[in-house]
Amino acid sequence: MGWADGPAIVRRHAGGTLLAIAAPPDELFTTTEVNEWAWEQASGIFASASGVAADLPFDQRHSLGNDFSAVIAAFRARAAAERNPALTGLRAGAQSQRIPFLADDDQVSLGAGTGSRTWPRAALPEAASVPWQALHDIPIALVTGSNGKTTTVRLLAALLDAGDEQYRERVGYSSTEGVMIGGVSAGDGDFSGPAGARVVLRDTRVDAAVLETARGGILRRGLAVDRADVAVVTNVSADHFGEYGIDSLEDLADVKLVTAHALGSQGTLVLNADDPVLAARAAGQVCKVALFAGDDAHPALVASRKAGGSTCGVVAEQLWLTHRGGRAPLGALREMPLTLNGAALYNVANISAATLAAFALGVSPPVIAAVLKQFGRSRNDNPGRLDRWHLANITVLIDYAHNPGGLAMLLAASRSVQREQNSRLGTAGRFGLLLGQAGNRRDEAIDELARTAATFKPDVIVLKELTGMLRGRALGEVPALLKAGLLNAGYPPANIHTVADEVDAARRLLRWAQPGDVLVLPIHQPAARNELAALLDHLESCDWQAGSPLPAVAARPPLTDASPGR
Repeated sequence: MGWADGPAIVRRHAGGTLLAIAAPPDELFTTTEVNEWAWEQASGIFASASGVAADLPFDQRHSLGNDFSAVIAAFRARAAAERNPALTGLRAGAQSQRIPFLADDDQVSLGAGTGSRTWPRAALPEAASVPWQALHDIPIALVTGSNGKTTTVRLLAALLDAGDEQYRERVGYSSTEGVMIGGVSAGDGDFSGPAGARVVLRDTRVDAAVLETARGGILRRGLAVDRADVAVVTNVSADHFGEYGIDSLEDLADVKLVTAHALGSQGTLVLNADDPVLAARAAGQVCKVALFAGDDAHPALVASRKAGGSTCGVVAEQLWLTHRGGRAPLGALREMPLTLNGAALYNVANISAATLAAFALGVSPPVIAAVLKQFGRSRNDNPGRLDRWHLANITVLIDYAHNPGGLAMLLAASRSVQREQNSRLGTAGRFGLLLGQAGNRRDEAIDELARTAATFKPDVIVLKELTGMLRGRALGEVPALLKAGLLNAGYPPANIHTVADEVDAARRLLRWAQPGDVLVLPIHQPAARNELAALLDHLESCDWQAGSPLPAVAARPPLTDASPGR
């Protein structure tokens, strides 16, 4: 085909083999056709060798057949028809001007945020007619990790908004929860991939961008940007193994660290030194590295400070930022709403990560400290992440915890809340848990989630069905796997209840609650979370007492399995 952008790369993994090829950006539809044709031909060869009938079903056969000379001629003709000199010229011009170039199936843009211009892909200008002097880049931060991404994105956006008058109400961010521009929603849903990043970077109201960069988007589409100022990796934990050839924590860390490729030598990579897999990758990075840990005396932080690096850590329940010998106190953990009076240690890590990223982007320690004392006080700051409702005589927590690591951290914090509440109320309150999982996890991962829940010995567990996130599973399959995992872990069968609908399952726990109880509700479907939040707001406003009847359920449309895998 004459493609010389890069070599073919082969990577063998537990589930098979991956083949990656590079092709010109204006011939990607042809490349997809080549890929499909080659796969069908290879499938036929392998089927013959294994003794299985070589012929593929008719609807799987490529229309070009298997005459190699004819196929090559057809593909070359398609590539020539698809070729877009204007697109190639704009890309070359952007590279020479050192400004962002963003292209998708429908649009092409140059520059970023307030310095961007976007055209329909079908009506691109010649490079010579582009107003290059009016285009520019903006500060960009990428945030990835297994847990804590969305909280870190939201906090970092708030820190930037408070840090410079230029950014006031001009920070855009994309996340698992949607796109926000200057504090106003510009789209709901999972925008943690390149599509969400492009929405932010093409908005001409944006002067700084914070982009959640999830594993799935990286593996399917790569990074949206070639350049960034800061990249944060919060942590890595066992999740999504078996997808796209990722079989281990080391594989997952390498995926997350693709974000570091966009930093160059002047950018800053923020890493969790308490995560041994990430800590091992701190050395050898081309960019600057800033480290955070739960203990400011962590050996990696000490070594980084000696080398002049930036660190963030805890000393005697106070958070400290250090840079080139200078130390700045950021406040007591208990005074930071995100920490849940110091109980949510995982949010201490998220706070530290956002702090280092904000500092690298020019936000001063006093401004950081002021924001940390306020962010999270309102449920609007970080909806769906450790949301708390203190009803008349019970506490309800809503979170996104979607893997064993995230659930363990949430339940540890929740147990601390229960102890504090029991002490304050003089009760022996119980602990109720809602448990469910998306269908795109291995059976082993679902079992581990159940075993993690059983370790914390909730007084009751209500299993739910995520009907909008079946992702190939049959109805009832995931709750059955969770129940089996709980029973295998020795959890009492009498304490397990299954309620298919996510909202009805949460209401089942509310009806079970008695004065002094703590209910933990990991909610994963946005519509369900919104409905529950409205219910809890109502219960809070009317001083609802545990044991009293709940309001009737309003009619609602059923959820469908339409959401993509994360």
